[in-house]
Amino acid sequence: MNEALLRSLTPSVLGILVRRGADFAAAEDAVQDALVEAVRVWPAGPPRDPKAWLITAAWRKFLDATRADTARRRREDLVDEEPAPGPVPAVDDTLQLYFLCAHPSLPPSSAVALTLRAVGGLTTRQIARAYLVPEATMAQRISRAKRTVSGVRFDRPGDVATVLRVLYLVFNEGYSGDVDLSAEAIRLTRQLAAVIDHPEVSGLLALMLLHHARRAGRTAPDGSLVPLAEQDRSRWDTTLIAEGIGILQAALARDRLGEFQAQAAIAALHADAPTAGETDWPQIVEWYDELARLTDNPVVRLNRAVAIGEADGPRAGLAALAALDDSLPRHTAVAAYLHERDGDLPAAARLYSEAAWKAPSLPERDHLTRQAARLNTHHRHRP
Repeated sequence: MNEALLRSLTPSVLGILVRRGADFAAAEDAVQDALVEAVRVWPAGPPRDPKAWLITAAWRKFLDATRADTARRRREDLVDEEPAPGPVPAVDDTLQLYFLCAHPSLPPSSAVALTLRAVGGLTTRQIARAYLVPEATMAQRISRAKRTVSGVRFDRPGDVATVLRVLYLVFNEGYSGDVDLSAEAIRLTRQLAAVIDHPEVSGLLALMLLHHARRAGRTAPDGSLVPLAEQDRSRWDTTLIAEGIGILQAALARDRLGEFQAQAAIAALHADAPTAGETDWPQIVEWYDELARLTDNPVVRLNRAVAIGEADGPRAGLAALAALDDSLPRHTAVAAYLHERDGDLPAAARLYSEAAWKAPSLPERDHLTRQAARLNTHHRHRP
């Protein structure tokens, strides 16, 4: 069973059902039921036209659900309008669906969560982790969003800022390695940049390209994480780096700074440094100051503490870290790194072990555990 094929077809099928008159929540349920049916029957005999098969199956699921709902008996007139199997136009509805999910009736946070779940294919747990909230809280938020848009007319698409936020989170989830969605996010952002002349669209595209350029160096052959300072820079994609920097420079020249441009500027400084030791940390701190001004995001301030530790020394970094809430994700890992830089190896080893228990992914947990073991071994063998 080709799960990647099913995932790629889902947005188009969902879009067709919505355009045929299905409300969003019912359309999503019907498409999910059709996907389950495909997983069950395709191995025995895959269809010649998978997309047409899914459209037909999903539409039938939707009609079945409509007939069972006494509050929507008027929709039974649609029974005879089932689409016949056969070739269908190769139309990419994904970007359009991103805008439709960013509906004005939803607050931005709910619109992002709904799009990630319905179009991006992320699980509720993955979305909750991205938002730093409990899974149950996110499940309730998505359910409320579905109820809100159920039955509304999708004739007023949402704003660009919400769509950019969705694309960014989809890219980050793919970049983390849990779901391979980063290339799809880049493709959609390229499409968006081709039709919308906005510096932040360009900023997001530049950011994605600069991060994606370093992807090959982020993991070792055994799958373990490789910190930025230790990555083999010869494995970075210099073509993507050059493209990303070019797009960023053009966006910055318009003097309409936004958070994605600021993040891309930081990524460009990392990507442009020949070695880790030649990284322009003072300028990175300045960009984090701009980013904190734009977003007032505590995670930005956490990363700023790391940059200060590199630019002005670990004790300056620890002082910046002390001003932040220690419940922030990766706060303990940052504290461990800065304590190690400051020479306090016992404290660093303890903090690395503590951070490993809090790690959001298995590769990160393994990395932090190895860091703790390395320092404990070093400490035991000191004369």
